[in-house]
Amino acid sequence: MATEGFRKRGDQQTRFHAAPIRGDIRISLARIGYRRRGAKQSLSPSPSSSPVPNEAFDQKAWLARIGCDGPPTPTLGGLHRLVAAHAYAIAYESLDIMLGRTPRLDLASLQSKMIRRMRGGYCFEQNVLFRAGLRSIGFDVTSLQGRFVRGLAIDAPRPAIHMVLQVNLPEGPYIADVGFGHLAPTCALRLELGLEQETPHERMRFVDVGGEPTLQAWVGGVWEHVYRVIPYPRYDTEYEVANWYAATHPDAPYATNILAALPRPNRTRLTMFNERVNLRHADGGVERRVMTDRDDYASVLRDEFGLSLSDDELDSILAVRVRHGVPDSSHPFFG
Repeated sequence: MATEGFRKRGDQQTRFHAAPIRGDIRISLARIGYRRRGAKQSLSPSPSSSPVPNEAFDQKAWLARIGCDGPPTPTLGGLHRLVAAHAYAIAYESLDIMLGRTPRLDLASLQSKMIRRMRGGYCFEQNVLFRAGLRSIGFDVTSLQGRFVRGLAIDAPRPAIHMVLQVNLPEGPYIADVGFGHLAPTCALRLELGLEQETPHERMRFVDVGGEPTLQAWVGGVWEHVYRVIPYPRYDTEYEVANWYAATHPDAPYATNILAALPRPNRTRLTMFNERVNLRHADGGVERRVMTDRDDYASVLRDEFGLSLSDDELDSILAVRVRHGVPDSSHPFFG
């Protein structure tokens, strides 16, 4: 089955003819359980990887960190509640990489950093921690990967350096992702092609691109491509490889740039790229600020993003910007 279309991105025309879906991809889609819009029945979910032992994860501390009074039930409503609570409480950020620390993905390190030391994390850190929380409550979770295509052609050849979670519920498979930063869904999304879904922020949907369900968000009157989901369950060792690549590749943005994001009330998102801080609205409008001194950075990172940074850490981060930064730098999505 060939996929055609999605030719228009913004005001620019692009030619796109996706390759036919191979038999092995078709099988993999059935295994993870997603269905097309209008299908009569959902396909059975794939087996999850081994659950995290309860003793390795402090559920009570995690729930307190994200502001949940007691564990919700492992239902769709409970999943929506947990996605929103985690997303609002723990900011997306990659500042440890600026400090010369490659992020660690073991649960002990993640809980120490993101729960006890009140820091945030980027996609692998966020979703590994969130997966442990979900499994501790009793959710059936399948680990997946994605290909970032924000601002690119929808079929761009991209590496799999994003982590996403599929939660298998009686209602069907749902995607939960608290780690995409500037456009992470703030509720669970049903993995069903063509179904437009309202979230606390943007309207979202999945479309098929060569056998990979592709997340799009309605931003400023345009369907923006976000990422393609690879429909195969992944091993944690694959996240370790992708994490190391993302954190250490010389062309990656994390080592020399301040990146942070946090969803806010009233369908807004707070984003930061170096000295630029933006409050982004779902209709595409942006309120912009520029940081001018150390006190500005300290106030925004600590008070607005809720990050517990020591004075030494803050000074080291700003020193990296002085050595490597470009004055008045900008980013199309963060700042």
